[in-house]
Amino acid sequence: MLRCRSGRMLRIDDDHLIVFDDFRNVELDEKADLIFADPPFGIEFKANMATYNRSPDALSYVEVPSREYPGFIRELVGWCYRSLKDDGSMWLVSGWNNLRHVLDAVEDAGFVQLNHVIWKYQFGVFTRRRFVTSHYHLLLLVKDADRYTFNKPEHYAEDVWIIKRPYQHGEATAGNELPDELVERCIYASSNERDLVLDPVLGSGTTMRVCMRMGRRCLGIEINPALEKRIRRKLGLYDAVDENMGLHGVNR
Repeated sequence: MLRCRSGRMLRIDDDHLIVFDDFRNVELDEKADLIFADPPFGIEFKANMATYNRSPDALSYVEVPSREYPGFIRELVGWCYRSLKDDGSMWLVSGWNNLRHVLDAVEDAGFVQLNHVIWKYQFGVFTRRRFVTSHYHLLLLVKDADRYTFNKPEHYAEDVWIIKRPYQHGEATAGNELPDELVERCIYASSNERDLVLDPVLGSGTTMRVCMRMGRRCLGIEINPALEKRIRRKLGLYDAVDENMGLHGVNR
């Protein structure tokens, strides 16, 4: 199904696989029907887990440095375009700070933008001298404007979604974890059962959990192997596997 440089993988079953590597080191044998990507936003935000360009066993989350973000997002979007079927779709999550770089990367890669969805959540970081930011951008992208999957969720489906953000007091998380409901909407709208969903920046494993519940095959790629423990807990894998068990060196 794929080739990767690290060879570090966690096989959940035949239809669900996680690769611990940089997406740029991964080559697929099967292109995806749908890509869902919630990449770093490039705003130097510090939270509580490590990610790109930082030691994978650190406990502080640091975004891609702002100066490197335009190049990073171009590489990610270009890689996704090449990894997607001709009739496939992509959902790309972004903050507002570097949205111009994201939109440039989308256009340069060759994607067609179908929708620009606004996700409104219930709280943001308090500010004194500007308005509180309480929304994200979700871009719905396709390669072919005449061929793509779209399962309309309701009769009059609008492009502003009000969905509560998860709040997990005292729990070590992977920084900005998306609510299942948000990911479910995207996956339902743009894929069908047994389709292959690809998440090249998996994080804590929300996309994988949703796909398992919705009958989609899923390949997740995450650069930080330290997140395996969080992913296992989120997917309920500790019921059958010892918490101290390391990564599986399994190739497909």
